[in-house]
Amino acid sequence: MELLFVCIAAASIGAVARYTLPGRETHGVLLLPGIATAVGAAVWAALTWLGMPFDGGWIWVVTLALCALAAVGAGILLPRRRREADARLLATLSHS
Repeated sequence: MELLFVCIAAASIGAVARYTLPGRETHGVLLLPGIATAVGAAVWAALTWLGMPFDGGWIWVVTLALCALAAVGAGILLPRRRREADARLLATLSHS
């Protein structure tokens, strides 16, 4: 049941990141929440397999912090990469 709560919290963090970071016109509406949810589920599962208690506080802090880092990192890197790729494609197409 906690994994469900982690996924909901991670998706919420991803949604907040999507609407607070600039460049959201360069990627889809569910990309950052999806990245945050995937990272949250993977981190939560890994930490429980490593023996952290699922009802402890540190597992929540670590999991949600890594979700936020993944969402913000993707939200910062993806628009820049998209704009560079679009500029390269435009240059390629305009020289043809």
